[in-house]
Amino acid sequence: MTHDSAATTGEVTAAHLADAQLIWDYHLMGHELKPCSAAIGLGSHDLGVATFAAELFHQGLFKTLVFSGGNSPTTVAYFPRGEAVHYREHAIDLGVPNEAIIVEPQAANTGQNITYSRAVLAAAGIEPESLILISKPYMERRTFATARKLWPEAEVICTSEPLSLTDYLTSIGDEKLVIDMLVGDLQRVIEYPALGFAVVQDVPEDVEAAYHRLVAAGFTGRLLTTDPSAAKPAP
Repeated sequence: MTHDSAATTGEVTAAHLADAQLIWDYHLMGHELKPCSAAIGLGSHDLGVATFAAELFHQGLFKTLVFSGGNSPTTVAYFPRGEAVHYREHAIDLGVPNEAIIVEPQAANTGQNITYSRAVLAAAGIEPESLILISKPYMERRTFATARKLWPEAEVICTSEPLSLTDYLTSIGDEKLVIDMLVGDLQRVIEYPALGFAVVQDVPEDVEAAYHRLVAAGFTGRLLTTDPSAAKPAP
């Protein structure tokens, strides 16, 4: 079986996983954590975002925590009342005081996570100079690039639950889906600056080569379906 045809048969090969590891490592920003004015937990299907946000709150890294996110076709079954609402409930179960949490229940993409969270913080009288942005591991770089574009005044630290790719694959239970998501986020890192959604990120040659190999192998389930040069897809 060739590298290029494996994904179409549902088989994830060692070569695919090696390319996925390159992209996984690239998505991680490696920022050093320090106390910040506030934190934002970006909604998704991954409750680990809320778990890690609660852990960082208990470490004293911030006093105010925004959970941002409504629903999408991929999360409504997990979080029928909305991502941010379920995140809040989970964080409270983990000991975060209700009064420390602000719920932003409307955001439907990363850009809205940033802009809507900024608005609810301002409404609460909070104008943070520094932010911890908590996301899924493979969304760190896109979150960073988006925040630098939309909130350039704030110092931004991006982080995520400390998991290896192997651990994350195990937690999701679907290797093809995870690699699709890694590839899709990298496409957005590459394409979104030209659309005004994010700042440019340098993409190393080996990472870009891994991306093209995985696309050719059929890991295309999370790629933009709209030609970026013809329209502005939702970020």
